[in-house]
Amino acid sequence: MSDNKRIECADGFSMSVQASRFNYCSPRVDDAAAYEEVEIGFPSHAEPLLRSYAEDADRLTDTVYPYVPSQLVVDVVAKHGGIVSGDLPAGLPYLEIS
Repeated sequence: MSDNKRIECADGFSMSVQASRFNYCSPRVDDAAAYEEVEIGFPSHAEPLLRSYAEDADRLTDTVYPYVPSQLVVDVVAKHGGIVSGDLPAGLPYLEIS
């Protein structure tokens, strides 16, 4: 199990993306080859694409987002220009800026 470093995107948006037996993800195991759903935490600003997954809809930057589909994470990263730093769980494409 590893703690992934918070990702930062090209436009400054950042969020934590985690997956392990201790996180809200699927499969809920350590070191899976790929994850279908992951846990997002504490985005730097409200992201409309993630809103429906927020545990606390009144505190969108100070909450956890359980069981977010991996493809949605890829979509959010692409929307914000790709990743400039940080880590993603296994099986999620790492869309770097060029």
